[in-house]
This record gives sequence, C-alpha cells and structure tokens, in this order.
Amino acid sequence: MALRITPDNKFKKLIIIGDRVLIRPAQSSERTESGLYLPPGVQEREKVQQGYIIKTGPGYVIPMPTEDEPWKAEEEKVKYIPLQAKEGDLAIFLLSAVTEIMYEKEKYFIVPQGAILMLEREEDF
Repeated sequence: MALRITPDNKFKKLIIIGDRVLIRPAQSSERTESGLYLPPGVQEREKVQQGYIIKTGPGYVIPMPTEDEPWKAEEEKVKYIPLQAKEGDLAIFLLSAVTEIMYEKEKYFIVPQGAILMLEREEDF
C-alpha cells in the first residue's frame, strides 16, 4: 500500500535533498499485487530491503558554468537531472547505504538513488 503525499499530510513539509529518496520500510509479509516480495532468508541477511517511496529529491545537480559574463541575468536557477524513482514506487535497495530516521514516531529510510536496485511501479506504461 503506497502512501502518497497530499496537501493535508505530514510529508508536505519535508524537503528531500539531491538524489535521495524517503522510503517507508515494507513489513516482511507485504507483497505487491504482482507477487513481488523478498523471501525471509534475504531479509534476515539484511543486505537488501524493500519499501515504498514516500518522497523524492529533485535529482542530480547539473554544474553551472563558472564564466562570469556581465550580460547574463543575475538570477539563474539550479538545474537537475530528475530521478528514476517516483513517489509510490516499491523500491528494493541496499541496506548498507541507508540512513535510518524516526519521523513522528515512525521509522523511515533516506536512500541515495544509486543504492536502489529495482523499482516496481503500479502504473501502466
């Protein structure tokens, strides 16, 4: 069961930085409609984990040129390469790269996109 961000929920005030995603860990018995789940042996070894993506960062920053050109506008916005991960995706990721946090008495993971091994998306392509 994916948790989406809505205007009235607690996640709208969180800002995820860069290429990171906020993930709610899935219970070990959770399984997707297509039947994807991690067997207990894999979860016990704790090398990979699965969970639902709650919120994503903007992506990878594209470096700005360092030339100082007086004719350019002063205010240039930072540009990003967007992430593959999207809110609501089921992610399987490496636990070695996880930062575990507690937010409003619930456990979440902050994971860099590079540590995500696979995504399952419910929408049709």
